[in-house]
Amino acid sequence: MTTQATSTQQVIHTKKRSSFLRDDLPGYLFIAPALLLYIVFNIWPLIRGILMAFTDYRFVYPETRWAFNGVENFGQLFESSKVRDAALVSAKYALIVVPAVLIIALFTAILISRVRQGSGFYRWTVYLPTILPVAVSFLMFGQMYSLNFGLINSVLRGLGVEKPPYWLGEVATALPAVGTAHLWIIFGFPTLLFLIGIYNIGSELYEAASLDGASLWQQFIYITLPLLKPTTALILILTIPGVFGVTEPMLILTQGGPQGSTQSLGYYLYDIAFVRGDLRLGYASAISLSVSLVTAALVALIFRWSRERE
Repeated sequence: MTTQATSTQQVIHTKKRSSFLRDDLPGYLFIAPALLLYIVFNIWPLIRGILMAFTDYRFVYPETRWAFNGVENFGQLFESSKVRDAALVSAKYALIVVPAVLIIALFTAILISRVRQGSGFYRWTVYLPTILPVAVSFLMFGQMYSLNFGLINSVLRGLGVEKPPYWLGEVATALPAVGTAHLWIIFGFPTLLFLIGIYNIGSELYEAASLDGASLWQQFIYITLPLLKPTTALILILTIPGVFGVTEPMLILTQGGPQGSTQSLGYYLYDIAFVRGDLRLGYASAISLSVSLVTAALVALIFRWSRERE
């Protein structure tokens, strides 16, 4: 009996192996190139960055590379006033951009949903800034914000404003100006997500509310907003990490100025890692890891909020 059972197990094992070679192996071979690229360009840089955050890695000095220093980098960044200032700038920037994205995207989606003809053209127009090269878009806004020859100040002078502001050169206007440019680039995708959510709301709900005497505002508050809660959570999850750790608009438009008013955490760690002094990649990695943990915590809170019942 034992010999027979062993023989049966060997037959089953052989069949499973042949089934894997015949059915599963070709599929794994097809995805192997994409998986390899993902590991090389996504997984490995992530692991390398986490390990680097615990080292005194200075690119200029080869002997310091992978010199383990424990949590010293994190202690320095928590004590650094420059990191606190950059974190404050990032928080202000997020408070400017994220609510504006939600409000403008939702308002635009509602308008498009009420269009009977040509809605495809409006959807394409709204999404167009998202697919344009980021550098080109920010450089365009840089020209528009120009003090003497920019389109915005030219219009203001035409309206009688004698001394229009230097949008990117004044502390009071630089961060909102950068946020406006960033908003124009990213609000198209949230608009489409809101539009999909609105289309999925049954028209019978609005008809029943109208028969009960509900105004358009009441329908928006008690029907549209609650049913768009999952979509809103998704948009926040997709938007907050990119906004809180923003780098590109500051790098292209202001280089962190004027007077550090647009020096976000993303730009500060870029400056530390690739521009300033001995290129402290280890310290910059610690800042990046801290930003990632903060955004992960915010995303977790949004997940929890989206799962709460009304």
